[in-house]
Amino acid sequence: MEDAPQDFLLDTCLLAGKIMMESGAEMYRVEDTMSRIAEAASESKGISFVTPTGIFMALQGGSTVKMEQIPTRTIDLEKVSKVNDLSREFTMKQISLGQFYTQLRSLDKEVKFFPIWLQIVAAAVVSGTLMMIFGGVWKDLIATCMIGAIGFIIFYYGTEFFKVKFLAEFLAAFTVGLLSVLAISVGWGVSLDKMIIGGVMPLVPGVPITNAVRDLLAGHLLSGMARGTEALITAGTIGIGIAVVFRFFG
Repeated sequence: MEDAPQDFLLDTCLLAGKIMMESGAEMYRVEDTMSRIAEAASESKGISFVTPTGIFMALQGGSTVKMEQIPTRTIDLEKVSKVNDLSREFTMKQISLGQFYTQLRSLDKEVKFFPIWLQIVAAAVVSGTLMMIFGGVWKDLIATCMIGAIGFIIFYYGTEFFKVKFLAEFLAAFTVGLLSVLAISVGWGVSLDKMIIGGVMPLVPGVPITNAVRDLLAGHLLSGMARGTEALITAGTIGIGIAVVFRFFG
């Protein structure tokens, strides 16, 4: 494959990395993907530095260094998989660099999330089933499903409404704890701790914690610590929301 213009190649690599980072990919996977794209498009090795909030990219021996900011981060593993598939097609010379860039732009603009009603139903199912797995009783099942769904609704719309990070998690956890106490007081449940555990499960940052550990094991200490700290703060915020309920209503 002929050498591509340096600026265009860097833009393509950074766009691929940006989509992966915003979709919850691990740091080492992002760096590896960008490096493979650069090596497939030129004879130069790609040199990148990836952080949770920005990506720096250059070609070995080149004079240009470009940066891409990562303003938001979510979990969309389907996008990560699609970028990996496109990069494989490019490295196997099945598509050109221009086609690759065009498809990445389309993928970047694509917003494919499950409808909110389905997410709420999923949160309810997760809350109820995990409550049972942790030793709950059948009498608590319906109440726990409803509480988990309401907590997820607070979290979903709170994330869009509030600009303060972690506030939505606190309000959702507080709501779950308060509703669990109310359900016990009116006789809709018998095991307060199990109902709360089930209700907060849709809020728990499982994927960020997993990615943080994988980054640390891959040697990305800076990004691993940053992601791990963010996940721990999220978990701590959930715990504080429950603690406030016990302090004033327990």
